Amino acid sequence: MDRLLQNPMMRLSPIFLVFLTSHLVFSQIQDNVDFIHGDISIFVDAESKKIVGTVEYHFQVLKDVDSIFLDAKNMNFNKVLLDGEPLQIGKTPKYLILDKKFRKAKEHRLTLSYNCTPKQTVYFLGWDATHTASKQIWTQGQGKYTSHWLPSFDDMNEKIEFDLKITFNQDYQVLANGKLNQVLEKDGLKTWHFDMQSPMSSYLLAFAIGSFDKKELSSTSGVPIELYYEPKDSLKVEPTYRYTREIFDYLEKEIGIPYPWQNYKQVPVQDFLYAGMENTGATIFSNTFVIDSIAFKDKNYVNVNAHEMAHQWFGNLVTEQSGNHHWLHEGFATFYAYLAEKQLFGDDYFYWRLWETATSLSNLSGDGNGEALTDPGAGSLTFYEKGAWALVILRDKVGHENFKQAIENYLNKFAYQNVTISDFMWEVRKASGMKLLDFENSWLQESAFPLETAKDFLRTKNSSLKTYFEIQAKAEEDEISTLEWLTAQWKDWDSDFLKSSLLYDFGNQLPVDLLDSILQTEGIKVRQALAMNVERVSPELKESFEILLADESYLTQEAALFRLWTDFPKNQVEYLDQTKDIEGMPNKNVRLLWLTLALVTPGYADALKPEFFQELSNYTHPKYHFETRLLAFQYLKNLNAFSDNTLKNLINACNHHVWYFKKSSRKLLKEFLKGEESDARLKGIYQSLNPEEKSYLDKTLGK
Repeated sequence: MDRLLQNPMMRLSPIFLVFLTSHLVFSQIQDNVDFIHGDISIFVDAESKKIVGTVEYHFQVLKDVDSIFLDAKNMNFNKVLLDGEPLQIGKTPKYLILDKKFRKAKEHRLTLSYNCTPKQTVYFLGWDATHTASKQIWTQGQGKYTSHWLPSFDDMNEKIEFDLKITFNQDYQVLANGKLNQVLEKDGLKTWHFDMQSPMSSYLLAFAIGSFDKKELSSTSGVPIELYYEPKDSLKVEPTYRYTREIFDYLEKEIGIPYPWQNYKQVPVQDFLYAGMENTGATIFSNTFVIDSIAFKDKNYVNVNAHEMAHQWFGNLVTEQSGNHHWLHEGFATFYAYLAEKQLFGDDYFYWRLWETATSLSNLSGDGNGEALTDPGAGSLTFYEKGAWALVILRDKVGHENFKQAIENYLNKFAYQNVTISDFMWEVRKASGMKLLDFENSWLQESAFPLETAKDFLRTKNSSLKTYFEIQAKAEEDEISTLEWLTAQWKDWDSDFLKSSLLYDFGNQLPVDLLDSILQTEGIKVRQALAMNVERVSPELKESFEILLADESYLTQEAALFRLWTDFPKNQVEYLDQTKDIEGMPNKNVRLLWLTLALVTPGYADALKPEFFQELSNYTHPKYHFETRLLAFQYLKNLNAFSDNTLKNLINACNHHVWYFKKSSRKLLKEFLKGEESDARLKGIYQSLNPEEKSYLDKTLGK
């Protein structure tokens, strides 16, 4: 009988055992055993979506323990050695259990050979495609998910120095945490050897595989920076990674602590779950940020770039002890990203960005959903934006120099360790000589967002926001006289953010001559605000508005095309001809709108309409980014024109790994199923579905 089965715990009920085990795991590992180094070697099998690996851990026993646990989700172990000798183990679907008495002050070497087929965390994209360039593999382990591909530690408090060897097809590029020391080639395979020199939490381990080229540069302090991209995107490298060196240099200077890792890499991947993830020294981010210079004006990587870079200090160098202290990750990364943007784009940008987040937080709080920063169950808006606001107020309260000194002391004292909010606040109190109880009560403990405090702060820091608040107050008293005053004052204001906000608030009530002047003379963001806000283009504005079809903004072009096509039917053909070659943002926003309008415009290129429909339908295919697919699905739904291939692609999307795309797709499918001919359509394509798609459809239909 397995020694695990002789353990008295095995006599407990399975449900109680799972509960008890999950609570014993980390008290035993984190308090009594210190894992120091992990040497990982994996072979990634793309065809079977399987990981075959070996990991050797060196650990020290700090106190006598009866067993040691590792997190290992659905793994098969074919060899377990302790100091070179076979060791009998216990295993559950979640844990590997070393059921042996370990004595204090002993050091050991644990070798695990295993294989697994990860249900999550490792994502294999495009391996049914015919073109090599469309195939990628990447990881997303944030939280406690690395244990789906590596026997490791879900608890962030266990920090280990990892080295990683990855074997894969020689035709691809592999990148991971750490410095690439060597690449060995044998039998059509390459093994990439990566070395980390400092400890980190397991959830920050990452790798990415694909057809990538890279641009190399260095920070002013000499840190190597590698910027990866797909060869097809070579002309987009500059706008995608614009200001990367400037951000890096600024953060090192402002934070006051040198970048803590050997190098820094960034790689964009297809269908990433989030905007980006700050894996130690190796950020993975969404390829929707791979843009040209026009798209840069609409949606760029600068904020995400700065946010993930700031995490290399806040989250990676110092790591929260638990979710109760998540502010120390996301609030700090958001705050420093905003400071970097302030350095690049100016004060007006910074303070108006804060106002935008303040209104969102106030709306959340006003709906009774406000959350404290100490609440581990709080949402992203709280941890990111309220967290950043708390730091803005704190720095203003204690002074920039005291704040910076506190940050330096905090990072030096707790480098490569785990921290609590109290640890940070103690350093701020010590550096400033202030008690800060009122700050902690108002900004950390209170669930409601203090909007009036935020407005008072912004009013004193930024003149354009002060003007905006005055206009809002005037409008509440007398909107008509306010509009007259606003029209008279317009030319005296020089803030694009002020003017854009006023257009969103009052744009449809402003006189035509002012709107015409705005279209002719104002900056791109102000013109965009007008284009996206106007409910109808009057004949007097038609000629000026038509200029927006060639504006240096894809969002403006999209809004202008739809508005003009709708308001001036006699000119629809002219507008379509003018915009037929524009693709737009990475989600193809202009092209998808153009195809939809071309299909419903009477007499426009009738002979080509089947091609237009086919192209629109093709954008629902899994080879395209999920944002493009979702937009195409929505346009086709509005046209009531799902082809059989579109329907197959929709069913495929219902099992996608990005939850909100999956949720939206499932909603669209349920709406389709309400149609009279849905059963016949599904019967016609059922046999062409793969087993996973059939399973979901059967479940949805109640079969």
